[in-house]
Amino acid sequence: MKRKIYTWLQYILPHRFLSSIVHWLMRVEWKPLKNYIINKISKSYNVNMQEAASANLDDYKHFNAFFTRSLKKGVREIDKDKNIIISPVDGAISQCGKIEQGRIFQAKGFDFSVQELLACDENIAQSYYDGQFATIYLSPKDYHRMHAPIDCEVTKTVHIPGRLFSVAKWTAESIPRLFARNERLVCYMKTEIGTIAYVLVGAIMVSSMETVFNGLVTPPYAKKVQVVPLNENTMLKKGEEVGRFNMGSTVILLLPPNVAQLDESLIENTIVKLGEKIATILQ
Repeated sequence: MKRKIYTWLQYILPHRFLSSIVHWLMRVEWKPLKNYIINKISKSYNVNMQEAASANLDDYKHFNAFFTRSLKKGVREIDKDKNIIISPVDGAISQCGKIEQGRIFQAKGFDFSVQELLACDENIAQSYYDGQFATIYLSPKDYHRMHAPIDCEVTKTVHIPGRLFSVAKWTAESIPRLFARNERLVCYMKTEIGTIAYVLVGAIMVSSMETVFNGLVTPPYAKKVQVVPLNENTMLKKGEEVGRFNMGSTVILLLPPNVAQLDESLIENTIVKLGEKIATILQ
């Protein structure tokens, strides 16, 4: 019953209004308030401050600066093997596996199509049919910067309007086509194995997405599907920063068919860290 009520609330809550409030609150610079929020969140979610570049709360201008904090040098080791695709983020595997007949498994009988996720034409969607996908959930305790899973050139980014449902496990199990309904940014990355689709999925209270090749993308929120202009920072080495989320959210990677194999150890709820192997390139 509780889950039904929570799910119903997800449909009626004013997602963008709430996210706008959080966007403002997370940028309040008044020291007593911002330090209180940082302390509260850190303790509630057991954030590992020993990994942060700075454990001194006074070094963070506001909560958002803390939330998108950088890590100490050497805390995450990037697998340099040229045949390895790495996890682009810290998080937990929501789902992963083969893209079956153009559809991506979500949870408990729910799935969605590649075409609706990417808001693309059928020809682009078909380039991922029978390929591999990995959906990685970032909780509030996780490091919230995103990185390149392989050497790549970002060739195009598309901002897609949508809702801002929570992307937690229980909503993935309750709301059909969740990730294809939320606001998102699709980044197409040209690599030695073909073009990877790297999808940043927004969520309730995730009031901003920013990339190194677009700058700030949200807010403002999308009103229609639109290509976002790129700057000069489109060539990325494996492990280099792609961008950052505010609050928790999700990254979905789509790989073309017959080019790579996801690691067999990856199952639902597997914890992954930036730089770790998640797939091997097929020779």
